[in-house]
Amino acid sequence: MRKCLFALLICLLLPAQAMANEREVYIALGDSLAAGQTPYSQIDAGYTDFIALQLQKKGKLAHFTKELTFPGYRVSDVIDTVKSEQAALLLQDATVITISAGANDLLPLIAHNPNQGTLNFSQLNANLALNNVREEIAQLLLLVRELAPKADVYVVGYYFPYVSVHQEQVGGAAAALKLLNDILAQEAKRASMIFVDVYDSFEENRGNYLTNNNDVHPNQLGYLIMANAILRRYSGDDSLQLQASELPAPNPKSFEQMLRLREQFQSKTVAIHNVKAPLAIYV
Repeated sequence: MRKCLFALLICLLLPAQAMANEREVYIALGDSLAAGQTPYSQIDAGYTDFIALQLQKKGKLAHFTKELTFPGYRVSDVIDTVKSEQAALLLQDATVITISAGANDLLPLIAHNPNQGTLNFSQLNANLALNNVREEIAQLLLLVRELAPKADVYVVGYYFPYVSVHQEQVGGAAAALKLLNDILAQEAKRASMIFVDVYDSFEENRGNYLTNNNDVHPNQLGYLIMANAILRRYSGDDSLQLQASELPAPNPKSFEQMLRLREQFQSKTVAIHNVKAPLAIYV
């Protein structure tokens, strides 16, 4: 009887111990938000870095890289990147993946004049772009699932990126952004992945996060909102929430510096299980 009770105790303790020792291989995919572009056309720590740093601080991180991200990437560019030999090596052992993709298929169709506070776009062209996003996101998520079968995948939604706009100009563009988020959420659910909504949390204080009227990228506080939204879905509670006081000091780099660092990483890419360093961040 004692042996049975001891065996039962071991069985109950093992999952908890395994979870305590579990460390994530985190791969970021996507566009300028995933890369950490600042409101002033530089690259710095963004939401992906904040997630990695918080996981590392909690002893939950084995490896992180955002070398598969790049400013300006459309969904088709992310697909091409994921199909590369370099990506296959990185993704095969991934346990956590975040994806930001879709905004660059839509936002170039919206003409923003911050001085006049206007937004102009063709609804027809926007609808065509969003239909294309739906098809390509489905293809991307299927591909990611094939290449990273062990990963929990978080598809990140978008905020409304325009601050200097008259209220009567907001409606059509906001509806298009919300439809983009609906598409991402639907396709994530279809692929058994997790959609992370950041739209409403940005709206609460959008002006504090989008500090350059001529640019759609957030500052560190905006990226913090995104990181915490993902960390909340990851942990199921607020235990991993990062505070503004814990953010690293800004250390922006130019695109040229980023490209040089990116080339260095690409030339040294190896299978993740052979990598000993806990972090691979190129900002």
